[in-house]
Amino acid sequence: MAKKPNKLKARLPRGFVDRSAEDIRATDEMLAKIRAVYERYGFDPVETPAFEYTDCLGKFLPDTDRPNAGVFSVQDEDEQWMSLRYDLTAPLARHVSENINEIQLPYRTYRAGWVFRNEKPGPGRFRQFMQFDADTVGAPGVQADAEMCMMMSDTMEALGIARGQYVIRVNNRKVLDGVLESIGLGGEEHEERRLTVLRAIDKLDKFGIEGVRLLLGDGRKDESGDFTKGAELDPAAIDSIVAFVSGTGTLENDGITELNTMAEIFSACGYGEDRIKIDPSVVRGLEYYTGTVFEAELLFDVTNEKGEVVQFGSVGGGGRYDGLVKRFTGRDVPATGFSIGVSRLMTALKNLGKLGTSDVVAPVLVTVMDGDVAALGRYQKMVQDLREAGIRAEMYQGNWKKFGNQLKYADRRNCPIAIIQGSDEREAGEIQVKDLIEGKRLSEEITDNITWRESRPAQVTVKETELLATVRGILGGQAEDRQRQNEG
Repeated sequence: MAKKPNKLKARLPRGFVDRSAEDIRATDEMLAKIRAVYERYGFDPVETPAFEYTDCLGKFLPDTDRPNAGVFSVQDEDEQWMSLRYDLTAPLARHVSENINEIQLPYRTYRAGWVFRNEKPGPGRFRQFMQFDADTVGAPGVQADAEMCMMMSDTMEALGIARGQYVIRVNNRKVLDGVLESIGLGGEEHEERRLTVLRAIDKLDKFGIEGVRLLLGDGRKDESGDFTKGAELDPAAIDSIVAFVSGTGTLENDGITELNTMAEIFSACGYGEDRIKIDPSVVRGLEYYTGTVFEAELLFDVTNEKGEVVQFGSVGGGGRYDGLVKRFTGRDVPATGFSIGVSRLMTALKNLGKLGTSDVVAPVLVTVMDGDVAALGRYQKMVQDLREAGIRAEMYQGNWKKFGNQLKYADRRNCPIAIIQGSDEREAGEIQVKDLIEGKRLSEEITDNITWRESRPAQVTVKETELLATVRGILGGQAEDRQRQNEG
């Protein structure tokens, strides 16, 4: 007896998620608001592919030094390694470099797209997520950095995040470079240790000052038992860095001068410390930043997966990266930009009740009472007439012979209206229009005949010529009901 073939198990790779219609629409709603701010600032869209040659991406991952670790990579037919992009900035540097003679500098552009990290997934940590970036390439002055911070602030407010619920925190890597030089970590020979220090400081909001101390020293073990090796600095060096990120250290260099200039620009444009704030603890973990760095941080409390009440934290950031394009062209091409973590920001907006509040009404369902060709043509014509009038509509495509299944389908689909025309209605030139939302309410709330007679009718019979007006009227009444419920 032949064995039955084993069924293939349907399973989603760890660190990846399927997206529902609700999530997709909420994301589109959010992206439209962000895009409107970027466009108002004079930025134009550009799109780069998901794959880049691995050597073009470079050794800039925040959690690893190796170019082929931390990314998803494949070899093409020429045996060249390609990797899925881990951010949208390195691909932009490649795009600018390839088109440097055609691009008008300063080049002001924005991009939204998926990025990929080959890292250990966990709660709120995914291997695929969306970013929305804006960059100015070819602008050397800190006024371009200041504009980025102001645009981040305007974006937060355009999304409904009020002042006091967010802050744009700003620092300068030149300041930190001065601190690292003062403790003997200057020069190319200490590049790897400097990067370890940067990554340690970048974990301040996650692990606190004591966690950073551990990462600057021998290392830190997390709750799962995983050990992260530290920078192995001596206690005096650790104290110097902690003083710097705590705001108690003193230093004078170009970075401080640039921060003071930016502070004057913010003040002149009316962006006070309730919106943009100079903060020495901001580092950003990516190695390619060369000057100003900034983060958008949300200040309201949320409950995390452990049931703890914590501040929401960072939803995006960026800074100046004057060396990325130079890797390809050999010439200095200054650049600055920021990236918004779309998925994380969407979670924040849902917590605030600022997203997904717009109604997407399910389609009107035209039911099928007769299955002959002529009848199907009539039903489809009704659907097309509704669509041309701007109304979402569909014709039932299942087994039409079981009418009860059609109404069950409409209920599960949350259809607002069902259109019904059998042979009797067809001969009379009439159509039954069933208000499914009102019908459901009546079945739940009405218990006596007087209330039934005074209520809005859940089903009416109208002439074929009155179909569009009737459907519009019912949908309008349903919309008013939803508005009253939202206001109540």
